Amino acid sequence: MHEIAPESERKRHALALFAGLPRHYDRVAAAFSFGQDPRWRRAMVAAVGADADDRVLDVATGTGMVAQALVRRYGCTVVGLDQSEAMLDGARARLERDSSLAARVSLVRGEAEHLPFGDGEFDHLTFTYLLRYVDDPAATMRELARVVRPGGRIASLEFAVPPSPFWRTLWRVYVRVGLPALGRLVSREWRDTGSFLARSIPEFYERHPLEDVVRMWADAGIGGVTARRMSLGGGVVIWGTRDGGDAQAG
Repeated sequence: MHEIAPESERKRHALALFAGLPRHYDRVAAAFSFGQDPRWRRAMVAAVGADADDRVLDVATGTGMVAQALVRRYGCTVVGLDQSEAMLDGARARLERDSSLAARVSLVRGEAEHLPFGDGEFDHLTFTYLLRYVDDPAATMRELARVVRPGGRIASLEFAVPPSPFWRTLWRVYVRVGLPALGRLVSREWRDTGSFLARSIPEFYERHPLEDVVRMWADAGIGGVTARRMSLGGGVVIWGTRDGGDAQAG
C-alpha cells in the first residue's frame, strides 16, 4: 500500500480539515458556491470526452461525486484517489448505495504529488479543488500529467477570484464574512473550513495568478490548455490534452 506521509504543515492542516467533513460534504460544497458547484463539476466532466472503454483517474476524489459523474456520463471505469481516509469513507458509502457504480469505480489512498501509478497508465485525469493544498503546484502538475497517456485529456475545477473589480469586491465580502458564517450554521468543522477558504483562495491567486496556473499546465506537457471562468469568475474549469497545443486563459 502506498504510504501517506504528511510532509508539511499545509498537508497536515488539509488532512485535519477534511477529517470531519464527508457527512455534509455534497450539500455544503453546493451551498458555499451559491449552488454553482454541481454546474462547475458538470462542465469539468464534459471537458474530458471519455469513451466507455477508457480508464480515468480522479485525483482528490473526495466523496466520489466526480467519479460518479464520469461513470454516468461516459460508462468508463474510474480510479478515485484521495489522501484523506475520511473522505474515502464517504466515497465508499456512495459506492455501497449503487452496485452499478461500484462495479466501475475503485478507490485508492494516495497523494497527488506522488501518484502510485506508472507513466501513461490512464486515458484521462480529473482533479478538483487540489492545487491550493499542495506545496509545489507546478511539480504536482508534472506528476499528474505523467500518468496520462499522450492524447489523453486532463481537466480540473477550482475556486477562483472574479476578474471584474465590482464582482471581486462583492466576492471578497462573501468569502471573508459569508463563508465562515455559513460554516458556523453547519458544524464546527465547516466553520473552520469556511474560514480556511476565505484565506486560502485569495492567497493562492496572489502567489499564482490564473495565467501562471495555465503556464504550469503547459510546462507539464499539457497542450491546448483552456481556462473557462464560471459564475462571474468565482470558479474556473481548466482542461487540456497531454502533449501538444497552445495555452490560453479566458
